[in-house]
Amino acid sequence: MAFRAGIALLALVGLLALVTDARAGRTANVASLQVGLQARGLYGGTIDGVMGPRTRRAVRALQRRAGILVDGIPGPQTKRALGRYSRHRLGERMLHHGNRGWDVAALQFKLAWHGFPSGTFDGVFGAHTDAALRRFQHRAHLSVDGVAGPASVRALRRGRPRVPFGLRRPVNAPVGDRFGPRGNRFHAGLDLPAPYGAYVWAARKGRVVKAGWSRGGFGYLVVIRHRRHVRTMYAHLSHIGAHRGERVVAGERIGRVGASGEATGPHLHFEVRRGGASVDPLPALR
Repeated sequence: MAFRAGIALLALVGLLALVTDARAGRTANVASLQVGLQARGLYGGTIDGVMGPRTRRAVRALQRRAGILVDGIPGPQTKRALGRYSRHRLGERMLHHGNRGWDVAALQFKLAWHGFPSGTFDGVFGAHTDAALRRFQHRAHLSVDGVAGPASVRALRRGRPRVPFGLRRPVNAPVGDRFGPRGNRFHAGLDLPAPYGAYVWAARKGRVVKAGWSRGGFGYLVVIRHRRHVRTMYAHLSHIGAHRGERVVAGERIGRVGASGEATGPHLHFEVRRGGASVDPLPALR
């Protein structure tokens, strides 16, 4: 009886940890669970760190497959059924290129929310995760060694960067895809669907540092540098109406909406970076 009570308590503690993370916005553990479930073909939703109905259904499917109690609670037995994806909470070991597991998925998720997405959330510490970690370490004024040790983990627990001033909406359009997880990757800006050819305006005064074709899938792109190490990016344009080196003011026309680069339809991809980190633009938009 005492043994069963102890197991039940451990399961409850595991569940509370996941729920607490979700409520506090610290959802890396749930994201790691989703990555493990996805690797086993049981979860096809977004790696968003939310312990929602779809994730619970996938947990139950794993439990049925493993022949354990089917209750939708990711307790110790359920986590063990994930195999390598259940090992090592973030911070239990030094992470570097070649590592795999729960902690690597958590690292990828936290890096993305701090503005340094590493591609696919897959729990594999490859070249993209290494590069994202190094960029984060540089911004956090840490040793840039590509190793996620205690200092890097502590820095990832701090507040995320924010836009330090208000921004004008760059196109007259509603918000489509937002900043955050999308599928098993991370969307680092806002998508603003608008008619082809609609005017695009500078979100704030600054100097144009790029106006032309971009190789990164952005198509025709304008980048404006502002004060306090902030840059705004306007991608997938059909026409560019600004020149590199030009000073612009908020509301000045800098281009037109298009679908250039890797775009499935006309929209403006609007991105903000501060000190090299991608930042959610939405709270700053007027």
